[in-house]
Amino acid sequence: MLRAVVFDFDGVIANSEPLHYQSFRDVLADVGIVLSERDYYAKYLGYDDVGVFKAVAAEGGRSWSMDRVEELVRLKAVRIERLEQDGSALFRGADAAIRRVAALVPLAIASGALGAEIRRVLDRERLTPCFKAIVAAEDTPVSKPAADPYTRAVALLAEAAGHPMRPSECVAIEDSPWGLQSARAAGLRTIAVAHTYERSVLEADAVIASLDELEAGLLTRVCAD
Repeated sequence: MLRAVVFDFDGVIANSEPLHYQSFRDVLADVGIVLSERDYYAKYLGYDDVGVFKAVAAEGGRSWSMDRVEELVRLKAVRIERLEQDGSALFRGADAAIRRVAALVPLAIASGALGAEIRRVLDRERLTPCFKAIVAAEDTPVSKPAADPYTRAVALLAEAAGHPMRPSECVAIEDSPWGLQSARAAGLRTIAVAHTYERSVLEADAVIASLDELEAGLLTRVCAD
């Protein structure tokens, strides 16, 4: 039985990965590190902001304190907010898909993005009321590909519903191999949307080309398999 749907944010709802890349690139350039687009998508996209800066530092032989990492995260957040001012950050079909699915079952978000960034976009697009829970980077001890974000999202959905909810009754909507790994580890069924990566690298119960294909019938079939 389908009881809930949990969306990733960046790369699924928000077409913000290019903005994240530009923001990381600019902040890192200021400290003498060149981040290529290829490296960002191949190595770092699956991390939250703290994880990206830690991984980049480790690969570059840098030794940054946690205070330094947090300052870089702050600078990156300022940069991406400026970039978002140019227009809607949503993927085509995202607004309609969210409202369509929210009419069927409760929704949550499980993301490695900062909560302020998620809520800023959702508020601007008037989508915040569609979600019963939002799990952001700061809400779990570890981020994707660990199971923690999805485990937390299911727990919050169950709390909001007032009854137990099994992960296998929930479907995760993801765009990356790391996100799918996280959802599977938490026990959710998975649908991958090929916004960011080719279908060939997306191991999921179903793969769709865009959110236009996210319909009740597909969600029910994925939970029934």
